[in-house]
Amino acid sequence: MATADRHKRQPSDGKVGWLCPFTKSIFPAWRRRRLRLDPASKLYFPYEPGKQAKSAVRMKNTSKSYVAFKFQTTAPKSCYMRPPGGILTPGEILIATVFKFIELPENNEKPIVDQKTKVKFKIVSLKVKEGTDYVPELFDEQKEQVTVERTLRVVFLDPERPSPAMDKLKRQLAQAEAAAEADKKPPVDTGPKVVGEGLIVDEWKERRERYLARQQVEAVDSV
Repeated sequence: MATADRHKRQPSDGKVGWLCPFTKSIFPAWRRRRLRLDPASKLYFPYEPGKQAKSAVRMKNTSKSYVAFKFQTTAPKSCYMRPPGGILTPGEILIATVFKFIELPENNEKPIVDQKTKVKFKIVSLKVKEGTDYVPELFDEQKEQVTVERTLRVVFLDPERPSPAMDKLKRQLAQAEAAAEADKKPPVDTGPKVVGEGLIVDEWKERRERYLARQQVEAVDSV
């Protein structure tokens, strides 16, 4: 009896011993997720057979670390992503654009609208150090640290029928295109470099003065 009481009254240090393995076995991926995706489970495309359609997914790094991400798909011949991967700083938001060629239906098949298809996209992530350059091989080198963030299934929408999902898709695509155009613009020219307070340095003039100074020194050395 004393032995049974001793087992019941063992100190737990604030932890529930029997729950830890159980929790780890059920929620391992949930605990390590670093990205918040929108949409979270479906990737919507306007159904336009014979054309290349576009979708978008918003990603936010909700962790306090730098996070590398990469897209994977079950249909690499007809789909590609822009960007296919990259690194997000803590709190950074990115809207990625996904392209898919939609084939024409065969044998008068009915269009698959508002239904899930067999095509899936998977987004994986990896915690990296600040200053790390993105290369796809990062995920092969650290396989045990890679987290599957979400698996998104492709859903086709009727572009002629208004819906909240279609409206949201249009907004995200517009935001993605605006961000892509902003990245293409050259950096703004801020004019001559300012050194100190009120002192403007003409870089070309500065280089010319250094060149003339070297010429004088060489002339003196040759005498």
